[in-house]
Amino acid sequence: MNEKRIYDFFAARGMSPCGIYGLMGNLVDESGLNPRNLQNTYERKLGYTDDSYTEAVDSGQYGNFVRDAAGYGLAQWTYHTRKENLLNFARKRGTSVGDLDTQLAFMYGELQGYPKVFKALMSAVSVREASDTVLTKYERPADQSEGARRRRARYGEEIRSLLTGGGKKEEPAVTEWEARQKVVSAAVGWYGRKEADGSHRAIIDIYNGHAPLANGYRVKYTDSWCAAFASAAAIAAGCTDIIPTECSCGRMIGLFQKAGRWVEDDDHVPSAGDYIFYDWDDKGTGDCTGWPEHVGIVVSVCGNTVRVIEGNKDDAVGYREMAVNGRYIRGYGSPDYAAKAVRV
Repeated sequence: MNEKRIYDFFAARGMSPCGIYGLMGNLVDESGLNPRNLQNTYERKLGYTDDSYTEAVDSGQYGNFVRDAAGYGLAQWTYHTRKENLLNFARKRGTSVGDLDTQLAFMYGELQGYPKVFKALMSAVSVREASDTVLTKYERPADQSEGARRRRARYGEEIRSLLTGGGKKEEPAVTEWEARQKVVSAAVGWYGRKEADGSHRAIIDIYNGHAPLANGYRVKYTDSWCAAFASAAAIAAGCTDIIPTECSCGRMIGLFQKAGRWVEDDDHVPSAGDYIFYDWDDKGTGDCTGWPEHVGIVVSVCGNTVRVIEGNKDDAVGYREMAVNGRYIRGYGSPDYAAKAVRV
């Protein structure tokens, strides 16, 4: 069943359930979730069916795939540069241009080139909102009427009902990756908040509003707030059962150690959602074991580069990039996100 395969593909990459359903509702309207779909109005014009067109493109018998202006595949790619990119992507993988997994991988990469769409799908809490974003900013068909918007969102809701057993009152499926992304999304959502305009206060308010407060201490708006920021992300994501809340970096490390979730190895390659601690007094030789002065949350890892989101970075929420085993890394808190995974 393509619905399940498509859902599982995007869920494994951290896309929110509502984001996936909103995207899939659009794909239903575009292609019926058929990766070999040739735009219907071009079948007679070109003299091909879905399958014969795909086979002719794969074999090289038909050489005008890029420029024929016919919509093709899950998303009905039409513009010549997008079709050329899809064709080259399939050839590089050694697969058919109509292969479902190939198109999903291509679409995931392409979506990242639409930052606002990608961000919306990763954090969406409304099928309709996600569907409208895909319609107007990714698919961009001629018909963007209210009727088209309702129809595509309805398809997304129908797929949700199909995959969740008709809307039973069970806990929604959450993968380990989705649990990690909940924490990352909460932290990234505060990017740009700063002391200068007081916008950082909302983060501290989330920390102070959680009970019990670590050591009974309410963080002041003038305090250092990197650990409060990291804790607030866990609170906002509903992950305080696996992530200790603290306003002290050193005490937070102690809690990770007590839970058996501390990674001392500086050479460790972390995953999104892991907590990275720094010691600015690190001399750069041997294993750093000094007192930590700062903490952030890993957003992504690309090759040897770790991208981190931090609170109280230059008095604001900002990003930092560190090399794996880079100087100043004290170690990592590695929450047990697998414990958050549930199945319907």
